[in-house]
Amino acid sequence: MTINTLKNDTLAGITAAVVALPLALAFGVASGAGAIAGLYGAIILGFFASLFGGTKTQISGPTGPMTVVTATAIVSFGNDFQSVFAVIFLSGLIQISFGIIKIGKWIKYIPYPVISGFMTGIGIIIIVLQINPFIGVDAFGSVIQTLIELPNSIKQTSSNSLIIASITLFIMLFTPKMISRYIPSALIALVLVTYFSIFMNYNIPTIGEIPMGLPEIVFPIYFDILHLSTIITLAITLALLGSIDSLLTSLVADSMTKTKHNPNKELIGQGIGNTICSFFGAIPGAGATMRTVINIKSGGTTQFSGIVHSLTLLLIVLILAPYASNIPLAVLSGILIKVGLDILDYKFLRLLTKVSRQDLLIMITVTLLTVFVDLIMAVGVGITFASIIAVYKVSKNTKIQTIYPKTNNGFDIDMEDKSIKIIKIKGSLFFGTASILDKRTDKVKERTKIIILDCLDIHVLDLSAIFTLEEVVKKLSEKNIKTILLLKVRDKKKVLKIDQNNTFKNIEIFSKIDNAVNTIQENRHKTSINRRI
Repeated sequence: MTINTLKNDTLAGITAAVVALPLALAFGVASGAGAIAGLYGAIILGFFASLFGGTKTQISGPTGPMTVVTATAIVSFGNDFQSVFAVIFLSGLIQISFGIIKIGKWIKYIPYPVISGFMTGIGIIIIVLQINPFIGVDAFGSVIQTLIELPNSIKQTSSNSLIIASITLFIMLFTPKMISRYIPSALIALVLVTYFSIFMNYNIPTIGEIPMGLPEIVFPIYFDILHLSTIITLAITLALLGSIDSLLTSLVADSMTKTKHNPNKELIGQGIGNTICSFFGAIPGAGATMRTVINIKSGGTTQFSGIVHSLTLLLIVLILAPYASNIPLAVLSGILIKVGLDILDYKFLRLLTKVSRQDLLIMITVTLLTVFVDLIMAVGVGITFASIIAVYKVSKNTKIQTIYPKTNNGFDIDMEDKSIKIIKIKGSLFFGTASILDKRTDKVKERTKIIILDCLDIHVLDLSAIFTLEEVVKKLSEKNIKTILLLKVRDKKKVLKIDQNNTFKNIEIFSKIDNAVNTIQENRHKTSINRRI
C-alpha cells in the first residue's frame, strides 16, 4: 500500500464514519436495543467485515432490513436479550456456512420483483414505526398496532417533538447537494437540531445516557431452550437478509470501482462480524450501500478504509458519548423516515404500469407480506411465485409434436405407414413439462407398432422427466408398442446411470435418427425373410 493510498483510505474511512454515526444511533434506538448497540454494531461489524470480507471498498454496519428483524426479535422475546443475541450469533454462523458452501453466487438468482417488493416493504415498515417517535408518542413494535392506534397517538401529539422531527426531515430532504457532498445531511440535522432543542429548552424524550468505555461481554449461547424454534427462524431470516443486502451492495461497489468482489469470502466476513457482535450486545448489520458509495467517492480503495471507519466510530464513542445522550428521539425519527423513503424501490415503482402482471403481482404480494405478515415468508412466497411463473413460461416454449414418417423427411418409402410415429420434443423436459409427454403418449392408438421418442432437441432433462420417460416406456410396452429413444450422449449416460429397473437398458437408444431408421428397416427386412422361410 502506497502512502497516497493510505492517506486516501484514511480520509475516506473518517468520512464514512461521520455518515455512519447518526445512522448507527438511529438504528440502535429503532431496534429497541439502544443507541450504544447500534454504535457497536457499526464498529464491530464494520471492522471484521472489512478485515475478512471479499469486497475491498464495502462499509458495513446496521441497515434497515437487519434493524427491522432485530426489533421483531426483541418484541418476540419480550426483551429477553439473551435470546436476541442467540439469534444474532446463530445468524452469523449461518452466514459463515453460506460462504463455506459457496452459496454466494446463487443470491443473484433471486428475481428482481421479489427484491423490489421486499425492500419497499422494509421502507414502509421503517416509516410507519417512526410515526409515533415523530410526534413524540411511545412507539409500538408492530406496524398493525401502530396503524390501529394511530388516531389515539395523534391526539397525544407533542408539538415540540413534531417541530423537532419536522425540521430534521426538512434538512434531510432539502439540504443542497453541494453541501451534503462534504457534510452529510444526517450529521447536519443531528447536530443543529439537537442544539436547537437544547436552546429552546424543549422537554422531549432523548436517547438518554450512553455508557462510555468498552461494552460488557455477553454469552449468547445461554438462552431459554423453549425459544429455540423462534431463534432458528429469526436467525435464518437475518442470515438471508444480511447476505442479500451485502452482496447487492458489493455489486454496486463493483460497478463503481470496475472490480470484482468475492461473494463467498464476503459472506464469511459478514458472518464473522455479526457473530462477534452478539458477544458485545451489538445489533447485526450488513453491507451498507450509501456508506459504501460515500467511501468510494471519498477515495477509499482498500479494506483499510473500512477499518479506519470503525476505529473512528470507536474513538467517538469513547470520547463523545456523554454529548449523544441529549439527542432527541424525534431527531432520529426524522433521519429514519428519510432512510425509509430512500429504501423504497422507485425504479420499480415508476414502472408499475409498464411491467407484466406477473411481476406486479409478485412485487405487491411480497410488499404486503413483508409489511403485515413475516419477512422470511414474504421472500419465500415471492420466490415460489416467481419460480412457478418461470416454469410456466418455459413449459409454454416446450413443443411436443407427433410426426408420421414421410419420404420428404428423409425416410425410405417403405416407412410411410401409420404404424410408426415420431414424438418430437423441443425445449426443456422437466417436472413442469413431463406430464405433457405422458398425456400425449396416452393418446397413441393401438394400431401403432413403434414409437420413436425424439429427445435430441431437449436442453434440460431432470429426474422428474426421466421417471416420466420410464413410465411412458412401460405403458407403451403394455400396449405392445415398441419404444425407441433418441437421446444426446450425455443424456443417455444420465438416464442409464439411474436405470434401476433396467427399463432403458431393454430398449434401443440412439443419438441419431438415421440409426433408429436403419434399425427399424433391418428388423423389418429380417422379419420379412423369416416369414418367407
